[in-house]
Amino acid sequence: MPIKWLLHWQPNAGTTVNSQILTEVSQCVESINGAKGGRWKATLTYYRPILRDQSAPTEYPRDLLGISLQDQPNKYYFIIRGQRIVLEADLTIQTIMEKSQSYKARVSLYFEGFQYQLGDFQLRVGKVVPIHSENLRGIIMEVEYLPLSSLDKSRQIMDDFLDIWQETVSGRSLPGHFMHIEPNFSEYGLSDQYSSQHTAIQYATAMAQLIAAGRN
Repeated sequence: MPIKWLLHWQPNAGTTVNSQILTEVSQCVESINGAKGGRWKATLTYYRPILRDQSAPTEYPRDLLGISLQDQPNKYYFIIRGQRIVLEADLTIQTIMEKSQSYKARVSLYFEGFQYQLGDFQLRVGKVVPIHSENLRGIIMEVEYLPLSSLDKSRQIMDDFLDIWQETVSGRSLPGHFMHIEPNFSEYGLSDQYSSQHTAIQYATAMAQLIAAGRN
């Protein structure tokens, strides 16, 4: 599948993310001839094990992330960041977890916005909000390069695109910038050929960065 990079908005020190920044970022995409398409959404959920005896040792991971992606509607992805494990499951696994009462969803976050077509690139720009809330937690951008699926072969092209993009955004003097942090996919046993599991790991990494930025 095509390579994707996930970028998150890093506010300048002393500033916070707001909806005006999201509006201006969307305008930046349109200013470089991005053709606006449909909506997109991904969901990330933090799970905690349901421990009936808190004093008893448990084999359950204490922090489990679940991720659903719009382009894989019948799949669900789990990430255990501590052990560097990523798993792909059928969507019905959520019902199984609920009925077995093994894990409880503690926090769920939506990533939602619009898609844009820009030549061989597809961009998705959106906000990060808790479910049942409009409290903006962050801004995310997916950059997808359709012709290539090799992480290594696409790196120079993605870097070049990112340089152009950062220059476009900097022209608006916004209080922050987009950051791309590439996880070490090999630690999760993934190859150079891009897959939805790579995407899931990037969402988990970006969310960790957004939470860290919120604490500063």
